[in-house]
Amino acid sequence: MRVLITGGFGFIGSHVAERYFKEGYDVFIIDDLSTGKKENITIKHKSYHLSVQDTKCEEIYKSYQFDVVIHLAAQVSVQKSIQNPLKDMEINLVGLVNMLSLSKKYGVPKFLFASSAAVYGANDELPIKEDANCNPISPYGISKWMGESYCQKWNEMYDFPSVCFRFSNVYGPRQSNEGEGGVVSTFLKNILDNRPILIHGDGEQTRDFIYVKDVADALYRASNTELEGVYNLSTNKQESVNNLMHCLEEFHGELDISYSAARTGDIYNSVLSNDKVKDALDWSPMFSLQQGLKQTYDWALEQKLNQKKKAPEKPIPKYEPSKLYRVFQPYVENVLLFTIVCLLVFTEQFSMLSAINVSIFYIVLIGIVYGNRQSFIAVGLSVLLLTIEKLQNGREIISLLYDTSFFFQVSLFLLIGLIVGYTTQSKNNKLKEQKEKLAQTEERYNFLNSIYSEMKEVKDELQLRVLNSGDSFGKVYSIIKELEWLEPEKVINRTIHVIQTIMNVENVSIYVINKERTFLRLVAHSNDESMSAVKSLNVEKSEYVQYLMRTDKVFVNKELDPTMPMMAAPLHREGKLSAIITINDLRFDGFSLHYENLFKVTTLLVESALSNAFAYIEATEVNRYIPNTRILTKNVFSAILESKKEAQLTNKTPFLLLKGLLNEKPLSEYANQLSHLLRDTDYIGQLEDENFFVLLSNTDHVDGATVLNRFEQHGIRMNWIEEGAI
Repeated sequence: MRVLITGGFGFIGSHVAERYFKEGYDVFIIDDLSTGKKENITIKHKSYHLSVQDTKCEEIYKSYQFDVVIHLAAQVSVQKSIQNPLKDMEINLVGLVNMLSLSKKYGVPKFLFASSAAVYGANDELPIKEDANCNPISPYGISKWMGESYCQKWNEMYDFPSVCFRFSNVYGPRQSNEGEGGVVSTFLKNILDNRPILIHGDGEQTRDFIYVKDVADALYRASNTELEGVYNLSTNKQESVNNLMHCLEEFHGELDISYSAARTGDIYNSVLSNDKVKDALDWSPMFSLQQGLKQTYDWALEQKLNQKKKAPEKPIPKYEPSKLYRVFQPYVENVLLFTIVCLLVFTEQFSMLSAINVSIFYIVLIGIVYGNRQSFIAVGLSVLLLTIEKLQNGREIISLLYDTSFFFQVSLFLLIGLIVGYTTQSKNNKLKEQKEKLAQTEERYNFLNSIYSEMKEVKDELQLRVLNSGDSFGKVYSIIKELEWLEPEKVINRTIHVIQTIMNVENVSIYVINKERTFLRLVAHSNDESMSAVKSLNVEKSEYVQYLMRTDKVFVNKELDPTMPMMAAPLHREGKLSAIITINDLRFDGFSLHYENLFKVTTLLVESALSNAFAYIEATEVNRYIPNTRILTKNVFSAILESKKEAQLTNKTPFLLLKGLLNEKPLSEYANQLSHLLRDTDYIGQLEDENFFVLLSNTDHVDGATVLNRFEQHGIRMNWIEEGAI
C-alpha cells in the first residue's frame, strides 16, 4: 500500500506520515520545503522537493500507483494571505486542482483534503456544524472554502469522491508559529526563552484545540473507509486561553503573563461540532488538552536543550561579487583598456604605434570579450582618440569634417565594431540558449533518473518481501530478473514464462487494448497446442473485461464458464487499463485466495517492469525513429524483430515480416499511409538502406495474405520475407 502526502515535511504532514508508516504503508512525500523541514521525518520514505503546482508531479504519479493521496500542502498563515492573496490562491487552489486532476487521471482510490475552520468566519451558533453558513473573513479561509467546492465538483463531474476535513486549532510537536493553532507554539517559545507572554484580550476567548496525533488517526481511519464529503475534525470543547496558560504553568511553573487590548477582527469564541465524524468514522479524540500540551511541552523543552548543546557553527562567508559590480565591471574594464591604448599612442616610447592600429586592436578585443554594447563604446572612444591625435598633429577640427581619409578611418572603426560586436553577441546568445536547454535537459534527466532509481529500489524491496514470505511466493524472486528489460516487447515475452512458472500453469495469454479502447488484441501466448487463444476481445461484449475495467481487481472464474479464462488480471499505464493477462488452465486447487494474491503480486511486478520500459521508450523516443518519420531505425527495429523471433521459438507466437517495394514515393509517405492500416502492435522500420519493412505481430500466413491484399488496394506493394532471408 502506498500513500502520497503533500506537505509531508510539515507539522501535521510529518505526524500523518509516521502514522501510515506504522500501519505498513510505503510513504511518499511532495514538499517544497517553504515551511516544512526534512528533519521532521525520521521514518523510511521517498520524497520530492517540488511544489504541488509543478508539472513534474505527474512523473511521480506515472511511476507509482498510490492507494491514498492526502493533500496537506498549503499556505496556512492568515496574515500572509491578507498581505499576498494572489500567492495564497496559487498555492492553495492551483496546487489542489493539480493534485485532484492527477489523482483522477491515475485512478487514486482515496483522496483526502485538509480544509479549515476558517471557512465559517465569525459564527455565533456554537458548536458550529457542517451545514452552517460559510462566510470566511480572510483570503486563506476563502481559498479553503473554494478548495472544498473543487473537491465536490470533481465528484459531480468526474465521479471522483474525496473527503474534506475542516480542522479546528491543531497543535502539537514540530509546530511553527504560523497557522491557526500557532498560539501554542508561540507561547511555548516565549516560555522557554524566559520572555513574557502577551495575551490579546482578557484571555477568556475560547478555541477548539485538537492534538495533532488525533488528526493523524482520523485521516488514517478515513482512508480505509468509504467515507466522503465534508466533516469537522475537532474536540467539540471550548478551551479558554487562560485555561491553556494554567495547564502550561503546571508543567513549567509560574509564568510572566500580560494582557493587552483585543485585536480587531479576532473571533471571541470558536468550537466545532464533531458529532458527524464521530458517527461516520467511529472516531473520537484520545488526547485531552492537558495530555497534548504535556507532550508538546516536553518536545519543545528537548528541542531547546539540544539547541544549547549544539554550538552554532559560523559559516565561512563565500565571496560573491555584488550585482552592482557585475553591472559596471565591463564599463570599468573598457575604460582601463582605453587608458592603456592612450598611453601606447601618446607615450614617446611607443610613438611608432598609430591611433588607427592600436584602436582597431582595442575594438576587436573589447568586441570579442563583451559583445556589441561595449564594442560600440570602444568605437566611440577610438574616434575620440583619433580626433585628439589629428588635432595634436596640427589639424583643425573644421578641416576634419571635410577629410575623406578621416571619415574612412571612422567608418572602418564602425564596421569592425559592428562585425566583431554582433558576431560575439550572437555567439554569446546562442551559448546562453544552449546552456539553458542543457540545464533543462539535465534537470529532467536527473528527475527521471531519480524516479527510475526509486522504482528499482521499491521493486527490489518488494522482491525481498515476496522472497521472505515463503511458500509459492518464493518462486517470484528466482525468476523476476527476467522482467528487467527496457524494451516492452521483451518484457511481454518474458512475462509468459514468469506467469507459467509462478502460477504453475501452461496456458497464458496477454492482450493489449487499442487506442479507441474498444478491442483487446492478443500480443503473446504460451506454447500450448492443446488450447488456442482468442485473437481479439470485444470490450463491450466481454463480461470479465468489463469487470476488470470497473473494479481493477483480479477476475476469478468461479462459475467455470468455458467462454471466459480461469483467471485474469489488469495491467495499468497512466492510471488506465492498458493490457490484461489471462490464465486458461488453472488447477482446481488454484481457486483460492492464496493463488489470487500470488497472481496479483506477480502482475504488479509485470506492471512495474512495463512502466519502466515505456518510460524509457518515451525518454528516448526522439532517437528511435528516422527524423521526420514514424519509421523505426535499424537498431530499434532489429531488436524488436529479435524479440518476435524469441517469442516464436519459445511460445510459438507467429509473426510476419513484410518488405516494401518502393516506387517514386518517399519513405515518410509510405509510413503515413501504413500507420492508418496497421494495428497498435505492429511496427514499421528499416533493416537496410532505402527499404522499409513492416512487422505484423501475432499474424500467420493466412492472415498475412489478407493484410497484403488490403495494402495492395491502397497502392502499397509488399512481399513477406521467409525466416533467414534477412
